[in-house]
Amino acid sequence: MSKRTAYSRSELGHTTTKRAKQVDEDLPFDNLLEALKSQFEVRDVKLVCHWFRSKDLRIHDNVALHHASQLAKEKKVPLVCMHLDCPAEESWHGTSAARVDFALEGLRAMQKELKELNIPLVFLQCEKRKNIVSSVITFLKDNNVSHLFGNYEYEVDEIRRDIKVVKELGEEVQVSLYHDQTVVDPGAICTGAGKPMKVFTPYHRSWLGVVKSDPSLLDTLPLPAANNASVTKELSSLFDTPVPNPGEDKQFTSEENKERIRKLWPPGHAAGMKRMKEFMQKIGTYSTTRSNPAKNSTSRMSPYFSSGMVSVREALSLVRDANKAKVDFTEGRCEKGIYSWVREIVFRELYRQTLMTTPHTSMNLPQNLKFEFVQWEDDEDGWKKWVKGMTGEPFIDAGMRQLEAEAYMHNRLRMNVSSYLYCNLLLDYRRGERYFAETLIDWDLSNNTQGWEPSYTVFNPVLQAEKNDPDGDYIRQWVPELRGVQGKAVFAPYARLSKKEFEKLGYPKPHVDWKVTKQRCIERFKNDMKDAEP
Repeated sequence: MSKRTAYSRSELGHTTTKRAKQVDEDLPFDNLLEALKSQFEVRDVKLVCHWFRSKDLRIHDNVALHHASQLAKEKKVPLVCMHLDCPAEESWHGTSAARVDFALEGLRAMQKELKELNIPLVFLQCEKRKNIVSSVITFLKDNNVSHLFGNYEYEVDEIRRDIKVVKELGEEVQVSLYHDQTVVDPGAICTGAGKPMKVFTPYHRSWLGVVKSDPSLLDTLPLPAANNASVTKELSSLFDTPVPNPGEDKQFTSEENKERIRKLWPPGHAAGMKRMKEFMQKIGTYSTTRSNPAKNSTSRMSPYFSSGMVSVREALSLVRDANKAKVDFTEGRCEKGIYSWVREIVFRELYRQTLMTTPHTSMNLPQNLKFEFVQWEDDEDGWKKWVKGMTGEPFIDAGMRQLEAEAYMHNRLRMNVSSYLYCNLLLDYRRGERYFAETLIDWDLSNNTQGWEPSYTVFNPVLQAEKNDPDGDYIRQWVPELRGVQGKAVFAPYARLSKKEFEKLGYPKPHVDWKVTKQRCIERFKNDMKDAEP
């Protein structure tokens, strides 16, 4: 797969903490809402357009698409859809080759699905990021579009893009945006003081209560209504536009890699729902096996959720059915497996609320701005070993090798490899975060920035492996040098085998001493953050 291990200032750079706090105080999302409210109503409905973004790549249960279809049907005008492709944008954000290919193949299938409904899906091409807004506006005006629909994206760049689109369209095109990525709208769950919650436990409790009191939140929406068949002739130039090709830096390193990833992660709504239904057959054991990466008992739905090929609502509607049609997902009121899986979904909902209400988290800055004052090390040898899965810590190396092979990593390993990078190697966490973006098929900014958020928790990879991979099966699967190692020696071969036995393995000794580097990390964090004033 396509990867790099060196980064430029533009990719890892970030603004000052002072500026970050200003952005948080003057929320970009609030400015977008103001721009939408200040629009003039366009009464003459000529042509309705839905804009597919990178996180709603489906025609099933798509909120904005549904509203666009309703207006087009009511006014008896055609509905058209468009998607803008900008390779420079994908390069800027570090999107992986796997995720780009997954999205493009999903779009290819969507274009066919929409054509069966006489709805064109137009692919716009844009060379430079600065031309994204003008490319969209040109398309809308050239095709006499009167109403544009889309679903909200919560990252700062995307919000600012939408503000520009709304303002530059002026009175000619009316823009309508909708919440679609979550069950409960971001910003809706607040503390007693009226501020959006940031702590998971009270958020989780409140979320469960909101959904229980309003079961309709899990209701799904129908497919868009078909256009009149005459549209295929009237708008013939908008049908069958070619699906974009990945950018030069988003190519797989080989056809073998591409085919392997496509087999692991078949794109599209149908494939996602098939996977979800298969997971429902084993959700009952999820709570007891989810942290054991060798069991492969997770849903593996994250690529479908991050790209929006399957909505969380539609997935949870299956869970509701399995829960005897009840939406009470509180502990003790449903199966343990259902409770545990829904809890993971609620993390995703909170992370989107955090992204929208603490926007500096999408600006290469930690949520806790004091971590910006930590002085990171420059251990290039350690970085390369981490990337290659050659740190000498079997659990860490197994995770990194799974990432290399599958463009995916079990969540238990994500926590461990990130902790090892910024705690034990004391490397800037943003390097690891960027590497994940460039490698994972399910990269999602809100989820992953929160996953990489620095903390004082230093995971012990040996204890973590003994607890979560008790038989060593996961390590032996991904680190073939250790397949012949018996018993608990597989978790720490350098410490638990004789020198002669270890040298026969062809496996590296630990790059750092975990205990020593843990202490170094804690002292560094305390000293650098003690008097920090963001």
